[in-house]
This record gives sequence, structure tokens and C-alpha cells, in this order.
Amino acid sequence: MAERPIGLAALTVLDVSPANQVIVAAEAGYTHVGLRLIPATPTEPVYPTVGDTPMIREVERRLKETGVKVLDIEIFRLKPDTRVINFLPVLETGARLGASQVLLAGNDPDPNRLADNFALLCEIAAPLKIAINIEPMPWTNVPTVKSGVELLKKANQNNQGLIIDPLHFDRGGDTLEDLKLVPKDCWRYMQLCDGTKEKPKDTEGLLYQARNYRLSPGRGGIDLVSLLKALPEMPISIECCNDELALSKSPIERAKMYIEDARRLLEAVKHA
Repeated sequence: MAERPIGLAALTVLDVSPANQVIVAAEAGYTHVGLRLIPATPTEPVYPTVGDTPMIREVERRLKETGVKVLDIEIFRLKPDTRVINFLPVLETGARLGASQVLLAGNDPDPNRLADNFALLCEIAAPLKIAINIEPMPWTNVPTVKSGVELLKKANQNNQGLIIDPLHFDRGGDTLEDLKLVPKDCWRYMQLCDGTKEKPKDTEGLLYQARNYRLSPGRGGIDLVSLLKALPEMPISIECCNDELALSKSPIERAKMYIEDARRLLEAVKHA
């Protein structure tokens, strides 16, 4: 049986450019990368990553040289004032690089408008052979798996999906039973990380842990074995940002540690 694809998410190594992220992934043993073509916050590095830019051409060269593939592109946000058609150049860039998945956050309090825009984005992405995956996050308007499933029901698109982030799953109060509500054809890939056993008490704490203090798979307090056993086998994107580790370990050292821990965890799941 072929080894499960494992991707290096952009957030894990935001201290390198997208082109260098490909190199880090290759040297650390990843099969894929997840590229952040749209910044998630105003404080992170910004690169010219939409269209025929020098950075995109360099990413293409690195992908060809290393054999690493692009799993997903991020981060798309649906807000009240979003014009979905404006995402088309980003989708086209992702398709050019070989991406098959988009990671999306729901930031619109109107569930009907959110569903309409989600469906429209799916329709625009379909000819490019890209699926749109909603990621439930506790501080967004799609905070849980159940709310994500409701969105999928309303949108009802062939190329829609739902992506689990273990940190958000744990902090959002989701249960393993909730996973059974997700249509089987909506599982396309998942993220992997760990977190402290103690949960943050407010949104500020949730955001800090999500963006600055994730733990390597198997080194925290989240029951990842049970979660992985409850999910179908699918590609993994390792998303483990940690500001403290970034001060003491290079991007390659961190990436190697994360994938080694992930492989040990996956082996433990086989025997659980």
C-alpha cells in the first residue's frame, strides 16, 4: 500500500518563502506542500503569489526539481462583502501549480449568503479541478463540525469538502460522533497537529495557540489516536506553528521533527 501523502502547511514554516518551503518539504521527506497564496493576517510576510510572478515561477521550478506536489492553497475567507469572482486569479494560480484543494474559513454571520457564496466558489473552482473545503474554527461563523455540515447541505456541490484541524476540533467541543455527520465524499484531506491539554478560556487564547503555539503530533494533550481512527485515511497537512521552537530550530529541523512525530503517531494508530 502506498504511503499516505503528507504535506507541509505554510503556517508551519512561515519564516521561509513559498519557494523555499518546497525545498524544506523535500529535504524533510514530505510529499506535498500547502501554499499560502492569500495572507491570513496583516502581520505575516507577503509574497507576490498570484499570477505569473517571479515567485510563482520559482515555486514551479522548485516543484519540478524536487518532485514535491501542491496539496492545497489558502486561506480563502468568505465575508459579508466578499466578491467571489475576485478569487478566480488565485484559483487559477493554484491550478497552475497543481493544487487540488482550497482551505476556506467562513466569516459571514448570514448563513444563507455564506452558503450561496460557498456554492458559487465551488462552481468557479470546478473547471479547474479544485475542491473547496470549509474548515470549522471556534471563532468563525462556522465554529463546529455540525455547522460545517449544515453549510455543505445548503451548498450541495460536488467539489465541496470539510477539513478537520485537531486543534479546532478539540477547542470547539466537537465529538467523534459529529464526524459521522460528514458525507463520506466530503473528506478530502485533514490537518495534523497537537495542543496543550488545558484549553484556552477566551478567543484571544484560542487565536494565540492556533497561530503561535501548536505542538508536534503526539506531544500534546489531544487524543489524536482516537481522532485518526474515527476518520477515513486521507492526505495529511501538518500545521504546527510554534514561536518558541522557531527560535531554537531551523525550518528544516522543525519540519523533520513534525513529520517524524506524525509517522510515529500513524504507526501507533495502526496498532491501537
